Formats: sequence, C-alpha cells, structure tokens
Amino acid sequence: MTERRLRIDARLRNDLTTIAEDVRTCDELGFDGAWNTETVNDPFVALTLAAEHSRQVEIGPSVAIAFARTPMTVAYPAWDLQRFSGGRFVLGLGSQIRPHVAKRFSMPWGRPAARMHEFVTALRAIWRTWETGERLDHRGEFYEHSLMTPNFTPAPNPYGPPKVFLAAVGPKMLQTTAEVADGLFVHSFCTERYLREVVRPTLERHRPAGAAPLEIAHSPFVALDEADREAVRRQISFYGSTPAYRPVLDLHGWGDLHDELNALSKQGRWDDMVPLVSDEVLGAMCASGTEEEVAAALHRQFSGLVDRIRFNRPGDVPSPRRFGGLLAALRAHG
Repeated sequence: MTERRLRIDARLRNDLTTIAEDVRTCDELGFDGAWNTETVNDPFVALTLAAEHSRQVEIGPSVAIAFARTPMTVAYPAWDLQRFSGGRFVLGLGSQIRPHVAKRFSMPWGRPAARMHEFVTALRAIWRTWETGERLDHRGEFYEHSLMTPNFTPAPNPYGPPKVFLAAVGPKMLQTTAEVADGLFVHSFCTERYLREVVRPTLERHRPAGAAPLEIAHSPFVALDEADREAVRRQISFYGSTPAYRPVLDLHGWGDLHDELNALSKQGRWDDMVPLVSDEVLGAMCASGTEEEVAAALHRQFSGLVDRIRFNRPGDVPSPRRFGGLLAALRAHG
C-alpha cells in the first residue's frame, strides 16, 4: 500500500433538520467526506438530503447495518444515491453484533465474516446486472438473487457502482474486507500499534494481487477539553466490555480490563466502568489537548498509516464547524 494524501472527513448529526446545514458547512470548510451513522434512524434517508445540499464532499453511512437488510434492499438505495450525488456516494457497511441483529432486527446471524463476504459479492452481482444487462444468478450459502425482470431493473448508472467500505476489527472480518471491499472503516476502539501490527499486515496479506489499493479510514477519538476526555473514557469503557473488541486490549496486555468491564456491563453498572479506563489506555486511543496538539498527534500517529481521518468525539454529535480549527491545524501539517 502506497502513501496517499491524508483526507479529512466529518461526522454528520443524526437529525434530518440539520443535515443540509452540516453538509454545506463541510463543503465550506473543505472537508473531504461527510458520514452519518445508523443508530436512531435510517441512514439512507438523511443521505438523500446530504446529496441534495452538498456539491463537493463524498457522503455515505459509517456504517449501515448490512445484516439488518439483504443485498437487494441495500443495492437499490445505494444505486440511487450514487446517481443523485453525482458519483460522490460511498456505501459503508458493518455487521453489528449478534444480539442486535437477532433480537433488535430479528434477522439471522451466523458466521458474520463469511456472510459479509457473500453480501458484498451479491451486491456487486446485482449492480453488474443493472450495468450490463447480464442475467442475475447469485446463489450462495446465505443469499439467493436470481430474479431481475425489466420492470424492476434500474437504468445503468453514469457514475458506475459506488465504492464499498466495510467496518472490521477482528482478523476474519479484516480478511473479508481485504478480499472484497474498496475500503476499511477502522473502529474508533483502536490504537496506532493495533493498526501497524494487526490491521495493515492482515490487509496486505489478503489483498488480491492487482487489486486497487484499499482505502483505510480511521475515526480516532479526539478531546479538546476535559469534558471531551471524560466522554471518550466512558465510550472506551463501553466498547472495552464487548468481546468483539477484546483483541485490541489483548495486544497491549490489557485483557484483564475487558474481563472487568464485561462483568460490570452484565450487571448494568455502566458508571462504575468508567474509572477503570486508565490514562494509559485513554492516551493510546485518544489524541487530546489544544487543536494544534491534537493535530500534531494525529499527524504523527496516522500520516502514511491511514488514508482518511474523521474526528470522533463521543456523545452528542456537534456541528462540523466545531472541528473547523482542528481541520485547519491538521491541514497545516500537509
């Protein structure tokens, strides 16, 4: 993977009334991309507004929950948004975890890395049918898409199919990302060391020969004041209690922290979890200080290691303008 210019992205607020303002701000300040997150609403509705009210930034979900849907139900809105945005749409997908998929969305769960591999393969088969007119004939272990009549076939997209980014932490999903995706969303619960020693080597080992370079997008925690630091500490305590994210802690010898956090989470003792996150753990996952100090830390840690940076401050998502100074400070580093 060769070093490319570091692109800087923003996070959109999950509020339909602020989407237009947020993406116009992103254009004005010079962000490269603007992402929303599927939490309390459907991401594709808001991104339709984002496409209408922006002219330059790439837009997309970081992430939409793949297994809450089928490849076909994702293929249609992604195709529409790619056309409507003039080719600026990036489809970000994530697996979520078993309880949410099975109990919140009432969808099947099992072998998530293999399922995601086929999900993306099926998506590309559907888009290829729409683009070329060839017969749709995807028959896999998890999905079958073998019917596409003219009445339900969109016109070819003048901008081609959108790029597909996957969210991944563990080695199996990282392998899937390397094999079938255009880009990777690195989870915020990550460290520079985990990126260097686990993420990059895994991607490089499994990227097919001759494939385009995989785009790596990271959203590291940032803290510009003490309130930010405590919000990040709380978020780390939540993520650290989840078994899927334990490998990051294990690499640093912090596996016991996961055991403690996991036990407290099962008792609903969320506030008691926060003080367990030491300054050492916080410092490994969060750049904190003034705008200039945070920008210098981000540049030192991630320039040449990732392709995109999105500032992540947990809690209520602020307007992208909140990070205008940090954007300028990071741009000043080249």
